[in-house]
Amino acid sequence: EDVGDIAKLREKEKGDWKKLTTAEKKELYRASFCQTLTEVEAPTGEWKSILGLTLVGISLGIWGYLWMKAWVYGELPDTITNEAKQKAQIERMIAMRANPIEGLTSNYDYEQGKWKE
Repeated sequence: EDVGDIAKLREKEKGDWKKLTTAEKKELYRASFCQTLTEVEAPTGEWKSILGLTLVGISLGIWGYLWMKAWVYGELPDTITNEAKQKAQIERMIAMRANPIEGLTSNYDYEQGKWKE
């Protein structure tokens, strides 16, 4: 609802627009639309908060990973870290002919007794 100066301008608006000054036309426009197109399209700075929250989320994920690595997961088993045990496991898989079609031993030539080139 218009009050004061705007109400007077609305009455004047009903008449000849040539009698309105440029300032009055701008005031009427402002009263009707509140913002110009330039003001509507102006950057709001919202990207800063989005970027900030994204970085906070990434940071929390990294800290969570580090915490899990330090307190939740134990040491890797000896069968993974000890090369002698790994070699023995592979030799055992070859001897058992384990998974010869698609597995690790599919790259082993049983007739020549060596790995395929």
